Amino acid sequence: MYRRIITTIVAASIAITAIGATPARADDRDVARALAAILGIAVVGKIIHDKKKDKQRAVTRHQPAPVYQAPRHRTHKVQPRPLPRHVRNNKLLPKQCFRSFDTRRGTVQMFGNRCLQNNFRHANRLPQHCKVQARTHQGRRIGYDARCLRDAGYRLARG
Repeated sequence: MYRRIITTIVAASIAITAIGATPARADDRDVARALAAILGIAVVGKIIHDKKKDKQRAVTRHQPAPVYQAPRHRTHKVQPRPLPRHVRNNKLLPKQCFRSFDTRRGTVQMFGNRCLQNNFRHANRLPQHCKVQARTHQGRRIGYDARCLRDAGYRLARG
């Protein structure tokens, strides 16, 4: 921004100098023009000087750096909320129903269908896309694939 102002001042002074290169006359008009040009340059210079002063003052008026304060410690501890006494989880499958069967294609891990019907209250709510049939050496077995049930959110009850 200042470069433009300075460039304008220099251009104006060169123009005034060119005007002054004419033969010297002692006209009152020429003297008045020269004084007006000098006065204009002085006003512009004063404005630039004042702006620089304001900038320097703004720089020196910055806020002091924040002072570190140690965190205050609480005098009381928050106690955790007690757990409910009877937690019923409908997605815990009985451990005794988990079986592993050897087939021609390898080992199949599943929950037996009949065992789940007898020991799991929500056996009718199990996802049907997890139901599998496996042909073992003892015959055909029907149950639910363990990985599929795990992906559906069911877990093996421990203990």
